[in-house]
Amino acid sequence: MDERRPGLDPAVAEVRLAVRQALAVVDPGGVVVVALSGGADSLALAAATAFEAPKRGLRAVSVTVDHGLQEGSGDAAAAAAAQAEALGLEARVVRVAVGTAGGPEAAAREARYAALAAEASALGAAAILTAHTLDDQAETVLLGLARGSGATSLQGMAEASAIDGVLLLRPLLGVGRATTRAACIADGLQPWEDPHNRDTRFARVRVRETVLPVMEAELGPGIAEALARTAAQLREDAAAFDEMIGETIEDIVEHAEAGISVSAAALAANPAALRHRIIRLVVASEFHESLTRSQTLEVARLVTDWTGQGPIDLPGCRARRVGGRIEFSARA
Repeated sequence: MDERRPGLDPAVAEVRLAVRQALAVVDPGGVVVVALSGGADSLALAAATAFEAPKRGLRAVSVTVDHGLQEGSGDAAAAAAAQAEALGLEARVVRVAVGTAGGPEAAAREARYAALAAEASALGAAAILTAHTLDDQAETVLLGLARGSGATSLQGMAEASAIDGVLLLRPLLGVGRATTRAACIADGLQPWEDPHNRDTRFARVRVRETVLPVMEAELGPGIAEALARTAAQLREDAAAFDEMIGETIEDIVEHAEAGISVSAAALAANPAALRHRIIRLVVASEFHESLTRSQTLEVARLVTDWTGQGPIDLPGCRARRVGGRIEFSARA
């Protein structure tokens, strides 16, 4: 069914439809927060939310986070808030202090999400909406592939997740960046061009400005869409694995002194992919640490290639074979 009305710009219609579908999971009468940077993606999201939220009886509030990382950031944040108010949204600007842990991108992202979660909590919001697009998803998958960090990174971003107990929605993951820019033009909006989005010091910018265009030129169009489809398929696979693990893990895991243990025979009976996921899940849930693939494989050798080898030091814990079980204990 064609959702467009006569005279409605196709790009505006596409963004509105994506937002309408995302808001369908939010109960009427609630509050939603729109993360608004002032760029084309978030402005298009804000405009569509301003149109769609009232139809579901939702109160929509834009939150612009000023990271204070560049000259004029306060003016840019104020301009974004002014456009949000002109669209009919309530608008808030939050200034944050950005640390250094994990590098500038990660530190800014952590500060931004913390601010959004705090504002959502203060408002009693049912959901936070962010403007990640199909192009952002493709960039995320490529960066995960380059890091060699496995299927978890290649799954990209989920359409719905949570942050500090608040539902996080990404309505535009199926919408291209060209569409959000076209929607802004059609709606007469003036996006802010963040200089950091052109700064090649950042890996994501190099992927956006160099890697993806080269892939499109050499392999043909549709690369971003193909990467996004790959992410969606991997998330489906991950959901199936998670269900299988949930059905299995209670029967094979026992509490042990200073840790937890898993039946070696049960691990051996499972396919390698499931065995490795169980190992990673046990360490993540019990010790709040992530294992690399090489670390996971070393633990798996205690199951599949047991020759009497000693304990294996892992992040936050130690794994060893004790009889017929693999025991994970906290490191001193």
